[in-house]
Amino acid sequence: MKWRNILLIFRREVLDQLRDRRTLFMVAVLPLLLYPVMGIGMVQMTVMFSEQPRTVVIVGANDLPSMPLVIGDRFAKTWFRIPADADKLRVLTDADSPKDTLPTDEDSDQKKPVQQAVHSTVEKLSKDEAAERTKLVQRATQLREMLGQRMQLEVKATAAREAKQPAEVLRLENALRDLGEPLGALFSSSGIQVLIVIPRDFKQNLDRLRTELTRRDAAETPVAAFNFPRPLIVQNSADEKSVIAHNRVTKVMEEWERSLLREYLRDSGLPEDLPTPVKPTELDLAEQHQVSANVWAKLFPALLIIMALTGAFYPAVDLAAGEKERGTMETLLICPATRTEIVLGKFLTVMLFSASTALLNLSSLGFTGKYMASLAAGGGAASRLGDLSLPPLASLVWVVVMLLPLASLFSALCLALATFAKSSKEGQYYLTPLLMVTMGLTVFCASPAVEIEPFYSVMPVMGPALLLKGLLKATGPSTEIYVYAIPVLLTSIGYSLLALWWAIEQFASEEVLFREAERFDLRLWVKHLLRDKELTPSFAEAGFCFVLILLLQFLSMKAMQTAMAGAKDDNRALLSMQLLMIQQIALIATPALMMGVMLTTSLRRTFSLRWPGYGRLMWAVLLPFALHPLTVELQMSLQWFFPKPPPGLAETLELMSSKKLPLWLVLLAFAATPAICEELAFRGFLLSGFRRSGKVGLAIALSSLTFGIIHMIPQQVFNAALLGVVLGTICVRSRSLLPCVAFHFVYNALAVLHGRAGDTVPDTDIWAWLFRHQDDALRYQPALLCLAALAAIGLLNRLTRHPNIADNGDAPADPSREHSQGKSEVVPAPAIETAVVT
Repeated sequence: MKWRNILLIFRREVLDQLRDRRTLFMVAVLPLLLYPVMGIGMVQMTVMFSEQPRTVVIVGANDLPSMPLVIGDRFAKTWFRIPADADKLRVLTDADSPKDTLPTDEDSDQKKPVQQAVHSTVEKLSKDEAAERTKLVQRATQLREMLGQRMQLEVKATAAREAKQPAEVLRLENALRDLGEPLGALFSSSGIQVLIVIPRDFKQNLDRLRTELTRRDAAETPVAAFNFPRPLIVQNSADEKSVIAHNRVTKVMEEWERSLLREYLRDSGLPEDLPTPVKPTELDLAEQHQVSANVWAKLFPALLIIMALTGAFYPAVDLAAGEKERGTMETLLICPATRTEIVLGKFLTVMLFSASTALLNLSSLGFTGKYMASLAAGGGAASRLGDLSLPPLASLVWVVVMLLPLASLFSALCLALATFAKSSKEGQYYLTPLLMVTMGLTVFCASPAVEIEPFYSVMPVMGPALLLKGLLKATGPSTEIYVYAIPVLLTSIGYSLLALWWAIEQFASEEVLFREAERFDLRLWVKHLLRDKELTPSFAEAGFCFVLILLLQFLSMKAMQTAMAGAKDDNRALLSMQLLMIQQIALIATPALMMGVMLTTSLRRTFSLRWPGYGRLMWAVLLPFALHPLTVELQMSLQWFFPKPPPGLAETLELMSSKKLPLWLVLLAFAATPAICEELAFRGFLLSGFRRSGKVGLAIALSSLTFGIIHMIPQQVFNAALLGVVLGTICVRSRSLLPCVAFHFVYNALAVLHGRAGDTVPDTDIWAWLFRHQDDALRYQPALLCLAALAAIGLLNRLTRHPNIADNGDAPADPSREHSQGKSEVVPAPAIETAVVT
């Protein structure tokens, strides 16, 4: 490998990409121009939209109390925290004269300017807006009448329900429904954003309340005397203008009500804070830099991941699929550079644009977000966002450090997927699932409940995102966060190298590189699947089967949780067993069996339905006795590594160890059913499909990984993936599914018995030599673990010593070759087994 050739290809590809308008738009134009213009423009438009005066009509204003709620055509500025907000609401009333909205004390000199403002406003309305005011008030009066009818129907319907008259209730509900549609249509077309209906005699009722509070004679004043109609505020939540006005009016009415109550209490000789005896005083200890760090911790990791992938998306498609589409791939291949050097040059180009896109987007977001926060700052928490500061230099350095492995990972993945595509359009189709999966992981990492842990630190994408999230939130030196930097960087580099190796393998394959473009036709494709069947499923069919099983698992989780939540405590255990067996049979085994019947011609080869011989079957039964102590000890030792299991897992484990259910039922649900169903799916259909790639090791790894993922919970994913390697090896070497089923059943049965034993193990010398109680769990003694390790090595060696097939996958599809291969396999088998038994 010559770096000179790599740099020449790198320079060539960079120059080609700089001539591509689409790439330049994604890298430079979008972050530097579009984000600031769109972001700042949208905020300013939103602020301008919310600043427009909204129309509020008060019907029954003559019944308002003496404390002024409205002055002229505005609410009194006293009721606003920011007095200028009073101009954002235009108020019209049906009052007979201005005095109805003013205090009744005519001798007060302080109220003369208010009266003059009201008279001038009314005079102005009479000249300029009399027609509009009259129209709005008339519609408001009509709305009040219809609302009165609606309230009467609701009272009658409530009474009918209490009297248990279903026919009358149905009639009244129909009447309410018939009245509701014209009422909503009238309000929407009226031009009124908020309607306030003041009930009749509201002022007199408040005066009576004030008098009774002054007297404070509970013996003579019944409680019903304080129950009288309150004002009604009407809005249209489907109209954004109405919602904005309603929020403002609600705050005004609340402040006005508190002022009325304080005045009544003061006149009664009672403390003004009597209605809120336990109102706490709020204290926010967060410093301004901590608030800023929390904001950036939410935005930067998500944007870094999405933009790193987006920046690699289009250059990878253009450098791989676009090269084929333009017909320049052949010219590039005949140059003196090797294919590995060509891939590395293209990889560095994609990585450069990926990192540049992410950095420019982050920079643009930082400055644009700071300016937007200053525009949108208001009261409360928003006022603190107005002083939003950029992250410190150390945090920005970590952003760049985390960007490099992310950009390399996404660049290699995008380049590998785009290499398989024949055209740019096809390449975009292949890269879309990667984008969807990455967005899902990004949303998961953005959750406040998810923080960096040992298990997440070794996961692709999640590790860098959560580490960066913790580093941005850290307000000082924190060794707890920096400890995760090494595993995150090492695993990220490892994933990047693995993805790069895959890209080189894809580029080195003539079948992939010069694959003919196919025009997809659904009808012909279905006909091809059903007519042109093969002996075993293809690699793509195996992958589709896994995705289908995983999707069915996700869809069934909500239904199962609902069923468990509605079950009685006595039936929860039995229902859980039933749901588990239904899930295994219907959602795991059935899709694999149906696809095997529909898409293959040999169920025997697809599901490895062969007799392995008594010897291998016996070794497969004995192997779990050796592996179970080792896996239990490994799982107990790695509890610190995994996140805390969800409550549902603890409940399931309790069911396994519960003695309320019969042992045979627990073994049927947790051992027999999973052993059959999961082996048919993962060591049957999926493993035979993955082996079509021609690489047995890769097939076993993929089947093990999918077997672990289907368990979803991290602890079970790790354990199942390790056991999946053993099961896959047994299946490949024995060419039979039966040893896998036997191993799976015995292993799960041992897990059930181990859980049910618990603290019931007798404290005798024999049992003490085998088990020990540590950390509230039953664990195996070290001597037994050493013996189990030696036995496991011997049994695995015995199971895999004499493979019945070559490592190059299944037999070819040619029947003659299959027949001849079958002869060579059948004849030696009895001799081998006889030797084992002897």
